[in-house]
Amino acid sequence: MVNCCDLVSEKNEPVPLKSISVELQVRDHVASVSSCLQYVNEEERPLEAVFVFPLPADAAVCHFSARIGEQEIVAEVQDKQSARDQYDDAVSSGQQAFLLEESEESSDVFKLSVGCLSPGQKASITIVYIIELSVQADDALRFCLPAVLNPRYTPAVSAAGVPEVSSASVIPYTLSLSVEVRSSDRISKLESSCPLDPLEFLDAQHTHATVNLTAGHRFDKDVELFLYYENSHQPSAVVEAGASAAPSGSLMGDPALMISLYPEFPADVMSSLASRGEFIFVVDRSGSMDCKMHHGNDAQMRIESARDTLLLLLKSLPMGCYFNIYGFGSHFESFFPQSVVYSEDTMEEALKRVKSMSADMGGTEILQPLKHIYSQPCYPDHPRQLFIFTDGEVWNTKEVLDLVKRHVYSHRCFSFGIGEGASTALITGMAREGSGHAQFITGTDRMQPKVMQSLRFALQPAVDNISVDWTVPEGVKVDMLSSSINTLFQGQRALIYAQIKGQSSGKKEGAVTVKYKLKDQPVTNQLQFTLQPTEDTGLTIHRLAARSVIRSLELEERAEGADAENVRKRIVELSVQAGVSSAHTAFIGINKDHNQTVKGPLLQRRVPVAHMLQMSMMQCQPMGMCALGFPSLFSGMVVQRARPMALQMDFDSTMHYSMASSNSMIESDDESDQTEAEPLKDPVLQLVSLQKATGCWELNASLAAVFGKTEDEVTNQKTAQVDGSVWATVLALIWLYAFKSDQQVEWQFVAMKAASWVRSQKHSLSQCVCDGNALLGCQVTEDMLGI
Repeated sequence: MVNCCDLVSEKNEPVPLKSISVELQVRDHVASVSSCLQYVNEEERPLEAVFVFPLPADAAVCHFSARIGEQEIVAEVQDKQSARDQYDDAVSSGQQAFLLEESEESSDVFKLSVGCLSPGQKASITIVYIIELSVQADDALRFCLPAVLNPRYTPAVSAAGVPEVSSASVIPYTLSLSVEVRSSDRISKLESSCPLDPLEFLDAQHTHATVNLTAGHRFDKDVELFLYYENSHQPSAVVEAGASAAPSGSLMGDPALMISLYPEFPADVMSSLASRGEFIFVVDRSGSMDCKMHHGNDAQMRIESARDTLLLLLKSLPMGCYFNIYGFGSHFESFFPQSVVYSEDTMEEALKRVKSMSADMGGTEILQPLKHIYSQPCYPDHPRQLFIFTDGEVWNTKEVLDLVKRHVYSHRCFSFGIGEGASTALITGMAREGSGHAQFITGTDRMQPKVMQSLRFALQPAVDNISVDWTVPEGVKVDMLSSSINTLFQGQRALIYAQIKGQSSGKKEGAVTVKYKLKDQPVTNQLQFTLQPTEDTGLTIHRLAARSVIRSLELEERAEGADAENVRKRIVELSVQAGVSSAHTAFIGINKDHNQTVKGPLLQRRVPVAHMLQMSMMQCQPMGMCALGFPSLFSGMVVQRARPMALQMDFDSTMHYSMASSNSMIESDDESDQTEAEPLKDPVLQLVSLQKATGCWELNASLAAVFGKTEDEVTNQKTAQVDGSVWATVLALIWLYAFKSDQQVEWQFVAMKAASWVRSQKHSLSQCVCDGNALLGCQVTEDMLGI
């Protein structure tokens, strides 16, 4: 069996990755990431390496270089087809060449081609990208370095040329990571999922710090960093000087401005929840959902976690709303022909079907269920909210995002990426285009708290009517570069980019006023900024601004009636000018000083797809991974072929290749028997499963068992004048607040419904709460219970 942890030659022998080093530089809310990968060709013949790897969907690749011996080749951004032609010509003539290109179907998929590595030759590949850091529920800024940057697997090929992810636990490579943080805000702390050396502050204000990953770290899982600032909700404005070599008046030549807007919601707004809406839950049921959530011994299967999450969601919905549940794979099905009114009967019917849900629907094709949902009429006064759960990548990501964007005014879209294989392009893109919120569940994360947080976003008022006004001296003009922002939820942050044009002979400062409404109340923030920034920035803000404009142009290019050729030309011009990647450009580097060309016949070697699919199944199953479904964040890999040869596996040909192969797998998967869901093990889920749609509980043996009591013990403690359901519901609330407060984010809506139902019964509850505390051995007040 081939070693699937490395790039593979045509002799099934590895070209080992010797080391990985990463430098991370954080400035306020954005980061620059430099990754250096060291390879050695231990083959007896020259080889061409071609491998695919993921980057975050919103990353802007801004540098690509290769060092062969003492020679460094720095790639340039050029039109993609021109770059491909130059690469093919160079490799065919025996020259060393390097090509880095973004997939035309998905912005988080890149392919790197390294041409003509001589026997014994070392290659050092450096890729630099910049990215906005995402905000977490506890206000931390999150950076994730995927282990899948490490080529680790010979994959199956999906409809988009997207290989599957295998466990990284067998990889012997080590990672070195250094982090430098500079901020206008005071740094509170920096945490990680991996061991770190102590954080070292380089100034008295604690705005500049460094930290390193502890030496010898085994790169067998994603490295996550969580950065905390003291005043995270404080709006900020950062101005960056333009490039001195760029022409004045161009995006790269003028100063660029970045505004950070991260509103803090008052308590009264946080507690204000809507009671209407249409909630549609769309669940991935492809074969890969039968994988474990993580590699720990106690890990749930992804489909199990999805079932538990749907239980919580169904019990948390407000009475009188509308809901439906869709499952999708290579086809789709819905629980009801159209959304139905939420009641005890419809909730129970849905729960019965949830219990039998399996990962039995083949591949990951989300476009058709979305089209079906959008074809259904909306219900007046019930805003449509989509919750989409998937662990995979679809081959037509951009088509999916365009569809979501076309219906943005009729719904909001909340998306959830399950596992380290979830596509950032798909998950963040659907939430962005659907004015919703994206969440990723990785490692040992529990799905339920993140999903319930998004349900709160869906029910809460959002920041809307956002406007930005500029106050600048005469002779200065500010052009907005970012697309308009429609809404912001609690826990969401927006970064706004602008270009500062012209000059002022007098005043050297400007101001920006950001206005918005929160629950119909106007809010105003004014920020000052300098018109003469220091020139030590590395153009990070400029390049992120250019990336933002390019993404908007790519959407415009795909819109109906667009002048596609003219828009494409603008994309290429801006991409080349800014030196950042796009769907229509590529990085190309040729070692023109390499005097020794490789001679011999052109060897054509295509990797047999059927063999690769079989290999992925053999590698995947023993590690608790799956043989079906196509997760998106995949390892690097792919093929290494004898030199010199033209590219055989471009994005389009792989797309065509794998459809036939995946369909045959889907057919065999659909024939498998469904298995009945195991009984719920989590006491909170056991309790929640017994709640009625109205919010109450019935007094019975199952409820008593959750409390560790018999039915007689619970019944005998009840006073005669208290109704059995009121007594049962008060006990359930006491138990949740007393013993499960650490999981409150998961049961918060269940408790709200219960408290509302109890209040509607108009009982005197003081003695009831006192008796409940005595029975359960705790001390909880009526105020705490909300009754």
